[in-house]
Amino acid sequence: MSSEGRTLAQVIAEWASNLSYKDIPESVVEEVKKRFVDTVAVGVAAHGEEPVRIAYSIAWGTAGGRLATLLWGTQSRAAADHATFANGCAVRYFDFNDTYLSKEALHPSDTIPAVMAAAEVADADGRRVIEGIVAAYEVAARLADSYSVRGRGWDHTVYIGIASAVGAAKVLGLDARGIEQAINIEVTTGLALRQTRAGELSMWKGCAAAHAARNGLFAALLAWQGMTGPSPVFEGKFGFFKVALCGEEFKLAPLGEGGFKVMETSIKYWPVEYHSMSAVEAALKIRERAGEIRPEDVESVEVKTFTVSYKIIVEDPEKWDPKTRETADHSLPYIVAAALLDGRVWLDTFKPERFLAEDVRKIMRKMRISVDPEYDKIYPEGIPNKIIVKLRDGRTYEEESIYPPGHFKNPLTRDGVEEKAKKLLEPLVGGGRLKEFLDEAWRLEDLRRPYEIVRSLSLEG
Repeated sequence: MSSEGRTLAQVIAEWASNLSYKDIPESVVEEVKKRFVDTVAVGVAAHGEEPVRIAYSIAWGTAGGRLATLLWGTQSRAAADHATFANGCAVRYFDFNDTYLSKEALHPSDTIPAVMAAAEVADADGRRVIEGIVAAYEVAARLADSYSVRGRGWDHTVYIGIASAVGAAKVLGLDARGIEQAINIEVTTGLALRQTRAGELSMWKGCAAAHAARNGLFAALLAWQGMTGPSPVFEGKFGFFKVALCGEEFKLAPLGEGGFKVMETSIKYWPVEYHSMSAVEAALKIRERAGEIRPEDVESVEVKTFTVSYKIIVEDPEKWDPKTRETADHSLPYIVAAALLDGRVWLDTFKPERFLAEDVRKIMRKMRISVDPEYDKIYPEGIPNKIIVKLRDGRTYEEESIYPPGHFKNPLTRDGVEEKAKKLLEPLVGGGRLKEFLDEAWRLEDLRRPYEIVRSLSLEG
């Protein structure tokens, strides 16, 4: 049991139930709006990609009735849980949505499709959406602060499911008892294996969080209609702590203490696994200083990183020989090689014709990556990477980055978020419709039906 004889589910539910828009500072509301814009932009931009098409093809057959919600990038609706999954797959596909780093690394905006679907079901206004997003981010981040589930073989999306259930339940208007039941249902059904992110990565890498968010929304919808779930779901005889954590101690980082955690999440500036973001900045600075770099010009490339980065995006053999998009954007060797050669990193960096090309393979064969113990002392507050490139003509270039653009200690302004959205969406929907969406999104707190504004980004005209 948690403090004062309450279960962990009760502690989370009571906090979420008491959360009110009036208690959320303007600075937090601004950051929520930035993340809403960013999440929708990266999701709509991925509309035509294969895993997203698969998810949409299933969702399109489920439309009808009160529980049908919008499929982003279209004018169509689908059953709320299917729409959450499809929209979530789109949000994650490019690995371009925001990040939170702690004992567990995760992407809190994976919860936004669930919150938005719940808002459409409940006909909730913009302030309730903001409450739901703040609640989901807070729960996801505090769970990540408390325990690293990947060390037990579970995927971080376990926490995304719980947070999605809380955020969706909040928007649906559930009281503390109802939110608790949503948590009980979700935790019982929501365990996910870390194999998702081991070895050669598959399409499911970008869909696992969407599945967790869908599960969280579905749990909230069931609780909304009166369904109860197993309790105590964390502390019970066969509960989360005993089964998933094998009895290890778990102490929840206090919710809301010291400010809302959305302020410590980071928006991605390049479409890569977040621990490599600073390596991209360092590599691009070297390329800018050195000018064109060809494989035959390079004597060696040395990369110094930190342990978590090494374990996630370096140590697997597949990270040195990426054969899928999902592996390529989780390969520090490939990302550094492509940045040095191309002087840019964008969505097309992760097309097969680029990551299978011989020039990047030649650079990777000249590369050595090691852990710097001093960098472990900086993580997770910063993500330090250093790159040293030695050229055959005797020139040596060295660059280090700790807080790349978009990191919460080097945050993007509203203009920076808009610039990213424009680069993603103007070629698809045009400047006029994008401006319409942005104008509405920046007044999210005043919107009566916030879920409708995504319609302006429909790729169907």
